[in-house]
Amino acid sequence: MWIAVASAAAFVAVFAAWLVWGGLLEAPAQFEAKDIGHEVVSDAEVSVSWTFTAEPGTSARCAVQALNSTFAIVGWVVVDLPASSQLTQTLTETVRTTELAVTGLIYRCWLT
Repeated sequence: MWIAVASAAAFVAVFAAWLVWGGLLEAPAQFEAKDIGHEVVSDAEVSVSWTFTAEPGTSARCAVQALNSTFAIVGWVVVDLPASSQLTQTLTETVRTTELAVTGLIYRCWLT
């Protein structure tokens, strides 16, 4: 009986050490990007505004797209977001388009 208890305790200790060493107990880096608006500037440009929230010192990249009335992509740009000391940043990017866009929005962001 004591051997089984000692073996179980040793297993738990080794498993806990592995979790701490592997960093599995740490929360992964998280961020949030939210569209806040767009403005059609001309037949060839749309201005897209969004907020980006992440831990200060986190750099990222965001893909911004413009869509036409049939939801086809008519403009696309990837924007580098340098590390900031602020938790939330408000950003605006102008996207050049191949035809009139009816909307502009954030497609996806990722940490760099």
